Amino acid sequence: MMSGPRGTEDLRKAAGEIFQAALDAANPRIAIHRHVRREGERLLANGAVYDLSRGRVYVVGAGKACAAMAAAVEEVLGDRIRDGVVVVKDGYAIPLRRIRVTQAGHPVPDARGAEGTSAILALLTETGPEDLVIVLISGGGSALLPAPVAGIDLIDKQTMTRVLLACGATIEEINAVRKHCSRIKGGQMARALFPARSLTLILSDVIGDPVDAIASGPTVPDTTTYGEALEVLRRYRIEDRIPVSILRHLERGARGEIPETPKAGDPCFATAHHRIVGNNLQSLLAARDRAARLGFQALILTTELKGESREVAKVLTALLLEMRRSGHPVSPPACLLLGGETTVTVRGKGKGGRSQELVLAGAIAIAGGRDLVIWSAGTDGTDGPTDAAGAVADGDTWARAKEVGLDPLRALEENDAYHFFEGLGDLIKTGPTLTNVMDILLLLAG
Repeated sequence: MMSGPRGTEDLRKAAGEIFQAALDAANPRIAIHRHVRREGERLLANGAVYDLSRGRVYVVGAGKACAAMAAAVEEVLGDRIRDGVVVVKDGYAIPLRRIRVTQAGHPVPDARGAEGTSAILALLTETGPEDLVIVLISGGGSALLPAPVAGIDLIDKQTMTRVLLACGATIEEINAVRKHCSRIKGGQMARALFPARSLTLILSDVIGDPVDAIASGPTVPDTTTYGEALEVLRRYRIEDRIPVSILRHLERGARGEIPETPKAGDPCFATAHHRIVGNNLQSLLAARDRAARLGFQALILTTELKGESREVAKVLTALLLEMRRSGHPVSPPACLLLGGETTVTVRGKGKGGRSQELVLAGAIAIAGGRDLVIWSAGTDGTDGPTDAAGAVADGDTWARAKEVGLDPLRALEENDAYHFFEGLGDLIKTGPTLTNVMDILLLLAG
């Protein structure tokens, strides 16, 4: 255990170790085994019992963590699995024995994702009332399950996705729109597999674990409407940038000319059950314990961090500076831990992601501060359309940047945090982590 004051380099190293503890706690295979086990011809899941002797078992799913989740399901069920298909982001596939894995584009859907989704829907047509379908869901599933309704093509869905991702909307708002342009999202997978039994195992990447928002809730009742989807477009003033085919479809739905997505009470949910097997809090608890073992006073502040990245950074760095000045809310050496997902409204032409932008804004705010570190990274290993999970900064970041000709204010204005931190060697690169439970943010004061 380390104790007492420590310098910036020690804080940076400690932040990496604390983040790794968070990743380890989000291991999808461990999460599945924690909640699901087999006893002969019975499958047990958090107290629920499924009779495996009654029919066939199929496995389908989508998300960054789904290949690792599927591997765990194979370990539990072995040759009882008749067939399966999961769709994962490029680089997140692992070899499986009985379940097929399709790699596809993310965060913008592509033709491979559409093919994988079609394979899932085709597989579900084979199921009957005695069969069990295990559905694996994790973050990224929305983009990886493109199945546009008639009249909307994949190019339109891609355009819509790019606009929504850049406008500053929350994931719940984005998914409200996605669900009402899809044949599989918003409870419609449950409708496709009914009357078969289903068990959905979910690794949550959404604040508060709302099951209808995680991967756009393909097997649970949808709580949103066509009218709410249209309101999202109006709220962010992006109607004129959304393809006409999508706008007309949503308007028809809002007028009642198209049936709504299935809601609570729909018969298709009578045999559908779900379980959250992992989330951000589990990772934060493990990270807190690791920080304490390293000698920090560690405090979890929230798992519901949200808002515009650069604005959130102002509040968080105020907390960091307060720890240094007064010892509140905890005295140094201290580590504040937060989880969630912020957003970025893209106005510039640079490259980056929400964690990188938050850390860049934070670096500006703590410039010149002694023994202060801010770390933010996605547990999936991806931050925005980049190969970095996030970034790390300290009180010397501004000065170091000036020495090599980098302007942090200009980088923030252009949403170009990636190239700024790349120039300093301060990008966090983990590669594919095979999991996804939102972002982890660490504030350290030595």
